[in-house]
Amino acid sequence: MAQLNGKKIAFLMTDGVEQVEYTGPRQAVEEAGATAVLISPKPDTVQGFNHVDKGDEFSVEVPIGQASPDDYDALVLPGGVVNADALRTDQASVEFAKAFFAAHKPVAAICHAPWTLIEAGVVDGRTLTSWPSLQTDLRNAGATWVDEEVHVDKGFVTSRKPDDIPAFSAKLIEEVAEGAHEGQHV
Repeated sequence: MAQLNGKKIAFLMTDGVEQVEYTGPRQAVEEAGATAVLISPKPDTVQGFNHVDKGDEFSVEVPIGQASPDDYDALVLPGGVVNADALRTDQASVEFAKAFFAAHKPVAAICHAPWTLIEAGVVDGRTLTSWPSLQTDLRNAGATWVDEEVHVDKGFVTSRKPDDIPAFSAKLIEEVAEGAHEGQHV
């Protein structure tokens, strides 16, 4: 597995995040040597969920208003219906995500997380996967939706659900190790 020593990865999320879609990829990138940072529109803690049941609370490390995409090598958007729906209505979060595409940096989104990227206007012309209920939204935004465990489109990593986390995490690490992708754009 690739090593990410010295890399810094932003995890953007808020209340309602699918807990394992945060903790699994975070653990994987940290084991690969990267520093993971929880960024949120909330200033203090984020409430995780295990599907519809409350899970753990996670401390926000950097509020979105103080976060600069320039400080990070990649962005991870964990899923969760409530999380993704809230992020796509938060302008600072949408702009933060969009900036990673503009800088050609790797972005990884799982489950419902692509909702935020639809709002950012970065899925048009891309091929990606997600939780199946988003496929019409993604197609309407100009994306090609595929039902795959993990799909990579020029530095943009997507997966469908918690069962896909091992493949998602492995591709995330691979893309971060490769660095900037010229095909990754707004």
